[in-house]
Amino acid sequence: MTVPAVPTPAPRPGAVYFIGRAVLRPLFQLIYRPRIVGRENVPDSGAVLLASNHLAALDTVIIPTSAPRPVQFLIKSAFFTGPGLLGRFRRWFFTSIGGVPVHRTTGRDSRAALDAGSSILRAGSVFAVFPEGTRSRDGRLHAGHGGAAWMALDTGAQVVPVGLIGTGTVRPFGHLRGRPRLEVRFGSPLDLRDLAGVAAGRARREITERMMAAIAELSGQERSGNVNASSRD
Repeated sequence: MTVPAVPTPAPRPGAVYFIGRAVLRPLFQLIYRPRIVGRENVPDSGAVLLASNHLAALDTVIIPTSAPRPVQFLIKSAFFTGPGLLGRFRRWFFTSIGGVPVHRTTGRDSRAALDAGSSILRAGSVFAVFPEGTRSRDGRLHAGHGGAAWMALDTGAQVVPVGLIGTGTVRPFGHLRGRPRLEVRFGSPLDLRDLAGVAAGRARREITERMMAAIAELSGQERSGNVNASSRD
C-alpha cells in the first residue's frame, strides 16, 4: 500500500522577522521617509498575494516594513546555501524570516517554488511576488510571468497590486547627501470574479495582464511590452 506523502508545512516568519521589522520601520522612516498609500487595501485576514514592480534589492525589505501584515517572499536559493559559519547563519536567518528558496531555473525547481508560495497562501498568509521575475535596470515595467497568476488561481488568494516609486534611485549612504523620498502604493484588490469558468491558460494570461496594468497605474512606469532580460537578480 502506498503511503500518501505528508505535505511540507508552509514556512512561517519567526521572532527574527518581527524584531527586524520593529527595528527597521522607524529606521526607514528616518532615512527614506516612505510615503505609504493604500495600506487599508490589504485585507485584514485571509490569503493575500501582493504583486509588485521590482526596481532594487531594497524592495524586498520596504514592502514588509510598509505592509500592515507580515509578508513572505521568494528568495534566491543561493542565500540558503554555502559552507561554514556564514552559510549556516544565512540559512538560519532566511528561514527565520519565512523566506522561500527559489532556483533560477525552469521545470521542477520552478514548480516547487510556486507550490511553496501556494502553501503559504493556503495557510491564510500574505505572500509577495515580482511578476517581472527580476528587477528592472531601465526603470520600465516589463512583461509579467504567469507564476503569480497560477498561484492566484490555485489558492483563490486576493491579489493586491503594489507600486514602488523611488527605490531604484537609492544608493548606499545616499541619505548622507540628502534624504530620498520613497513611495509605496497598495492598490485595491483585483476583481477576478468574471474569470470563473474561464479556461486556465486564458485566465492566467488575463490575470497577469490585469496585474501589470494595475502596477503600471500605481507606479507610473512605462510598460516595455517585453520580458525583462536586463538583470540577473
